[in-house]
Amino acid sequence: MPRPSASADPFLAVADPTRRAILDRLRDGDAPVAQLAAGFDMTRPAISRHLRVLREARLVREHRGGEDGRQRIYQLTPGPMREVARWAQSYEIFWQDSLARLKRHVEQGVR
Repeated sequence: MPRPSASADPFLAVADPTRRAILDRLRDGDAPVAQLAAGFDMTRPAISRHLRVLREARLVREHRGGEDGRQRIYQLTPGPMREVARWAQSYEIFWQDSLARLKRHVEQGVR
Protein backbone atom coordinates (compact mmCIF):
# COMPACT_ATOMS: atom_id res chain seq x y z
CA MET A 1 0.00 0.00 0.00
CA PRO A 2 1.58 3.32 -1.00
CA ARG A 3 2.14 5.82 1.79
CA PRO A 4 0.86 9.39 1.49
CA SER A 5 3.29 12.28 1.21
CA ALA A 6 5.00 13.19 4.47
CA SER A 7 2.89 16.29 5.02
CA ALA A 8 -0.35 14.33 4.60
CA ASP A 9 0.67 11.23 6.56
CA PRO A 10 -1.40 10.78 9.73
CA PHE A 11 1.28 8.44 11.12
CA LEU A 12 3.89 11.19 10.97
CA ALA A 13 1.41 13.70 12.34
CA VAL A 14 0.68 11.63 15.45
CA ALA A 15 4.35 10.73 15.95
CA ASP A 16 4.98 14.05 17.69
CA PRO A 17 3.93 14.30 21.37
CA THR A 18 2.84 17.94 21.02
CA ARG A 19 0.53 17.08 18.14
CA ARG A 20 -0.89 14.14 20.10
CA ALA A 21 -1.55 16.50 23.01
CA ILE A 22 -3.33 18.92 20.68
CA LEU A 23 -5.49 16.08 19.36
CA ASP A 24 -6.25 15.03 22.95
CA ARG A 25 -7.40 18.58 23.74
CA LEU A 26 -9.65 18.60 20.67
CA ARG A 27 -11.38 15.41 21.82
CA ASP A 28 -13.24 17.65 24.29
CA GLY A 29 -14.55 19.84 21.47
CA ASP A 30 -13.63 22.62 19.08
CA ALA A 31 -11.06 25.12 20.35
CA PRO A 32 -9.41 28.35 19.21
CA VAL A 33 -5.66 28.49 18.67
CA ALA A 34 -5.10 30.49 21.86
CA GLN A 35 -6.84 27.84 23.95
CA LEU A 36 -4.92 25.03 22.25
CA ALA A 37 -1.62 26.86 22.78
CA ALA A 38 -2.23 27.47 26.49
CA GLY A 39 -0.03 25.34 28.68
CA PHE A 40 2.58 24.51 26.07
CA ASP A 41 6.10 25.79 26.63
CA MET A 42 6.44 27.04 23.04
CA THR A 43 5.51 30.01 20.93
CA ARG A 44 2.19 30.45 19.17
CA PRO A 45 3.94 30.23 15.78
CA ALA A 46 5.32 26.82 16.84
CA ILE A 47 1.81 25.66 17.79
CA SER A 48 0.57 26.98 14.44
CA ARG A 49 3.18 24.85 12.66
CA HIS A 50 1.95 21.77 14.54
CA LEU A 51 -1.62 22.64 13.61
CA ARG A 52 -0.60 22.99 9.96
CA VAL A 53 0.84 19.44 10.02
CA LEU A 54 -2.39 18.16 11.58
CA ARG A 55 -4.45 20.01 8.93
CA GLU A 56 -2.36 18.62 6.07
CA ALA A 57 -2.84 15.12 7.50
CA ARG A 58 -6.59 15.90 7.61
CA LEU A 59 -6.72 15.12 11.35
CA VAL A 60 -8.11 18.59 12.14
CA ARG A 61 -9.89 21.26 10.21
CA GLU A 62 -9.98 24.99 10.71
CA HIS A 63 -12.98 27.27 10.53
CA ARG A 64 -13.55 30.89 11.45
CA GLY A 65 -15.46 31.80 14.57
CA GLY A 66 -15.66 34.23 17.43
CA GLU A 67 -17.66 37.42 17.59
CA ASP A 68 -15.89 38.99 14.63
CA GLY A 69 -15.31 35.79 12.67
CA ARG A 70 -11.56 36.31 12.77
CA GLN A 71 -10.75 33.65 15.32
CA ARG A 72 -9.36 30.36 13.97
CA ILE A 73 -11.25 27.47 15.54
CA TYR A 74 -9.94 23.92 15.22
CA GLN A 75 -12.03 20.78 15.10
CA LEU A 76 -10.97 17.15 15.28
CA THR A 77 -11.65 15.15 12.11
CA PRO A 78 -10.99 11.58 13.21
CA GLY A 79 -11.43 9.87 9.82
CA PRO A 80 -7.70 9.56 9.01
CA MET A 81 -7.08 8.32 12.55
CA ARG A 82 -8.90 5.12 11.58
CA GLU A 83 -5.88 4.15 9.46
CA VAL A 84 -3.61 4.57 12.48
CA ALA A 85 -6.05 2.63 14.68
CA ARG A 86 -6.28 -0.26 12.19
CA TRP A 87 -2.49 -0.48 12.06
CA ALA A 88 -2.18 -0.45 15.86
CA GLN A 89 -4.91 -3.07 16.19
CA SER A 90 -2.99 -5.38 13.89
CA TYR A 91 -0.49 -5.76 16.74
CA GLU A 92 -3.15 -6.75 19.28
CA ILE A 93 -2.68 -10.48 18.62
CA PHE A 94 1.08 -10.09 19.04
CA TRP A 95 0.63 -8.39 22.42
CA GLN A 96 -1.98 -10.89 23.59
CA ASP A 97 0.32 -13.80 22.69
CA SER A 98 3.29 -12.11 24.36
CA LEU A 99 1.34 -11.44 27.55
CA ALA A 100 0.02 -15.01 27.60
CA ARG A 101 3.59 -16.34 27.28
CA LEU A 102 4.74 -14.01 30.06
CA LYS A 103 1.89 -15.14 32.29
CA ARG A 104 2.76 -18.81 31.73
CA HIS A 105 6.44 -18.08 32.43
CA VAL A 106 5.66 -16.21 35.66
CA GLU A 107 3.20 -18.84 36.85
CA GLN A 108 5.72 -21.64 36.18
CA GLY A 109 8.43 -19.76 38.08
CA VAL A 110 6.20 -19.22 41.12
CA ARG A 111 5.60 -22.93 41.77
